[in-house]
Amino acid sequence: MTAHHPAGDAVRCVARKWPDRPHWEHDGRLLGEDEHGVWVGAPAGTRMARPGVEFVTDQAQVTLFPHDGAFVATFYAPGGRSVCDVYVDIATVPVWSGGTVTAVDLDLDVVRGWTGRVWVDDEDEFAANRVRYAYPPDLVRLAAESCEQVHAAVRGAEPPYDAMTAARWLATLAAVRA
Repeated sequence: MTAHHPAGDAVRCVARKWPDRPHWEHDGRLLGEDEHGVWVGAPAGTRMARPGVEFVTDQAQVTLFPHDGAFVATFYAPGGRSVCDVYVDIATVPVWSGGTVTAVDLDLDVVRGWTGRVWVDDEDEFAANRVRYAYPPDLVRLAAESCEQVHAAVRGAEPPYDAMTAARWLATLAAVRA
C-alpha cells in the first residue's frame, strides 16, 4: 500500500460482517508501513459510523492492517472513553483497493484493558453467528486460529502489542496532523 501512497494520504477503513453486511466505517490517514503491516491513524474528532450508530472519537487511535494476518488491531491513546488500549478484531485478511481497506469482522475480539487485563470478547456472538450465517468451516478455523495467536501475542506483550510500537505510530499520527 505505501509504496505508491505517501504518509498523510486519506484511507477509507471499512469493516463488513459475514457474508457482506455493512459494519463500521471511518476515514483515516496513512501513517506508514513496518514489518507488522500498514498503519492508519484517526485523530480525536474522527467520525465513526455503522448502520444505526454514529459517534465522534474523543481520543486518537492507530490501526494496524497486517499484510497477511486475519485481524485488524486498534491501539488507543490515553485519555478518552475507551476501556482499553488495544482492541483486536479477528477478521479476514484485510484487502486494499486504492485508498480503501476492507476486512470482514468475524465477531471475536481480543482486548487489553488499561489495567493490563487481556480477554477474548464476543465468543457467544461468534458461536451464534457461525450457525446463523453459515460460516464455512475454513472461516471458522481461520477465526479460531487467529484469535488464539493474537490472544497469546497480546498477553505476552509481543510487538506490535508492546508499549513502544503503538506509541511510535501515535506520535507519527500527531506529526502528520501538525
